[in-house]
Amino acid sequence: MVPLESSKKRPMHPAAAFNLLEQAADGRVPEKTRARLIDAAKVVGEPFLRVEAEVARLSQVGAAPGTQAAAHLVAGGGKRVRPLSTLLACACFGDITAAAEQLATAAELIHAATLLHDDVIDDGSERRGVPTARRIYGNAVSVLAGDLLLVHALEQVSKTGQRDALSSLFVTLRTLVDGEVVQLRGRTVLDPTEDTYLRIVKDKTASLFVWALTAGARAGGATPQHIERFAEFGAHLGVAFQLVDDVIDYASPPELSGKKLCADLLEGKLTLPLILAMREDESLIALVSELRAGDTELGPKIAERVRGSRAIGDARTRAEAETKLAAEALSTIPPSHARTLLLGVATELAGRAS
Repeated sequence: MVPLESSKKRPMHPAAAFNLLEQAADGRVPEKTRARLIDAAKVVGEPFLRVEAEVARLSQVGAAPGTQAAAHLVAGGGKRVRPLSTLLACACFGDITAAAEQLATAAELIHAATLLHDDVIDDGSERRGVPTARRIYGNAVSVLAGDLLLVHALEQVSKTGQRDALSSLFVTLRTLVDGEVVQLRGRTVLDPTEDTYLRIVKDKTASLFVWALTAGARAGGATPQHIERFAEFGAHLGVAFQLVDDVIDYASPPELSGKKLCADLLEGKLTLPLILAMREDESLIALVSELRAGDTELGPKIAERVRGSRAIGDARTRAEAETKLAAEALSTIPPSHARTLLLGVATELAGRAS
């Protein structure tokens, strides 16, 4: 554990923001996807740099070691898909507003907060190839660091004066918590149903995409009809994004995924590849039950059976279908370079597991 001492506040220089995105979790994002994200970030330009710098700054505002834990996670990089989505959604209707920048900042802060909390719940040891904040600073500090970022996020949204953005954020946060509780409940009661899985995905992942996109569109002056289309786009994008992550958990080596192979399985999570494999081969249900009862040595055997089934390919197909639905929703938005980039980012993200 680190001593409870004050940390120096070293806000990230704006120019460093592109370096973080170029690293995209130290190269674990496919080159084509990383290039697409960088292209999108360059289009939104200075607003993206200011958002990135503000996220880094706010992660260091507060009492140590909470700030140290928050800054540790934020400095680890990432794809920054949510703030980019907010800025691009706003740019679909004109110039990026100051309110959109604050909302984009909030979107990334909320995402970072959920990661800090998830690592505690999951006993996570690594994220993006480095030790998690909980391993360095402890579980209690990591939880409080997540709380700190949530407070900063709420303050950012409140400063915009946009009541709809704030009220919808409260709904989103409640949805995020509900999804986490349902997923946690599944560790004690084996529930290999797609309905439960999809509820978790929609609550934990898609809901924040929906908020990030609709908040950005609203800040750009979008009509209610266009805001609804962005909600549909975000909902399908979020599901596709998570489906791909779940495939990567089984199909990609740790040096590419940034976490241990089959980490979700060992954490007791039933994701779509495993659910589909269990449906195809019912004998897997008994093996999964034994693993969850403590026989972790069964993990590699189960994972190999999943990879040898049709489940990986079927899950990829589902992700492609969700991406197509996202594209259809976005097609009703007036044509613009920002809209083209949003569609491109969605397509590339869905193709990461190919």
